[in-house]
Amino acid sequence: MKIISITAFLLVHLFCVSNLHAKKRDTLEVSSSNINTKHLREGTHRYLVYFKMGKDSVRSQTQFWTRTIKRTDYKGMPVIEINQEWEDKDSIMHVVKSISDAKTMQPLYHSTWWKVRTPRATTAKTINVTAVDFLNKTVEHNGKMLDDSDTDKRAMAIWAGYKSSLDKYFLNWHLDLETFPLLPYKKEVTFLIPFYDPGTASNYQKVAYTVTGSADLIGYNDQKIDCWILTHESKGNKEIFWISKKTKEVLKLEQEINGTMYRYKIKLGFSV
Repeated sequence: MKIISITAFLLVHLFCVSNLHAKKRDTLEVSSSNINTKHLREGTHRYLVYFKMGKDSVRSQTQFWTRTIKRTDYKGMPVIEINQEWEDKDSIMHVVKSISDAKTMQPLYHSTWWKVRTPRATTAKTINVTAVDFLNKTVEHNGKMLDDSDTDKRAMAIWAGYKSSLDKYFLNWHLDLETFPLLPYKKEVTFLIPFYDPGTASNYQKVAYTVTGSADLIGYNDQKIDCWILTHESKGNKEIFWISKKTKEVLKLEQEINGTMYRYKIKLGFSV
């Protein structure tokens, strides 16, 4: 009986200790009441983006992402307008215009253009443009207004994604680099971010990003930049972001895809 009692005590003790460690990590559901858009820095910001087909492989598929942030007015409301332009080796490959409420960052308008890569595309078929107007509740894809009657598979998926976001508070997943500066960072917190990527086939979802620690990035003149480490994992995907504690900017992303491919985003110190 004594041995059984000691064993039971140890099991209870271990359960309590493990429970204590589990409770150290807080979960915060991100909402309009706990973000701070004042952390967004206006102006032009540029990122170098590239892939490695192995951890020690050469860099490939190099891109430059230019993102311009400005505070302005839209239909009589104060907003934050963010314009993106992505360049590949010889041309513009992607253009984005996003307008969000200046305080809550709720998307109001989002339009995208993608360069079609298929060699079979003719001039008449190279259009790939989507515009989502959340105020007028319309989605336009390649010159056609979408609705419940659409039968095209791609159009149906885009429309379903849009409908999944209706009457909900969410943030624009296409603006993740501008969303992360808004969060209230602290040690061992997991943010549940309500994300939707407008004009795509993805649906509204709550996505977990966890502050797993701190680290220094070495900048110009041997400057040590104290950063939060923000981690997101899903099947076959792991993302690690370095976010400046001082400016709240995303300075670096290292992404591992299926254990074989790696993608990096590096914020450039100068924009020219």
